Amino acid sequence: MSSGTDLVVATAVLGAGTFAFRFAGPVLRSRVALPARAERLLTVAVVVLLAALVATSALTDAHSFAGPARPAGVAVGALCAWRKAPFLVVVLAAAATTAALRLLGMP
Repeated sequence: MSSGTDLVVATAVLGAGTFAFRFAGPVLRSRVALPARAERLLTVAVVVLLAALVATSALTDAHSFAGPARPAGVAVGALCAWRKAPFLVVVLAAAATTAALRLLGMP
């Protein structure tokens, strides 16, 4: 078991490292030039990572399939967002869809 001091030191070190990474970006931006192809690939990589995060969150719960209610709610939310509905409407429609399907007995 770690002591409280170890936890504080570890938190401070992680905080300092995070700050250093965030500070290095703007400082090194003018000194490091990426090729245009690498910048395009990084842009695509961001979209792919976000899509993977959404898919993982929408489809799984504790390393197993979350059931059809959650993906249906995400699909309704995505449809509302695609139709340019206000954010509150997107969230409420997704939550209402998931809740209604679970109320009807769908896991």
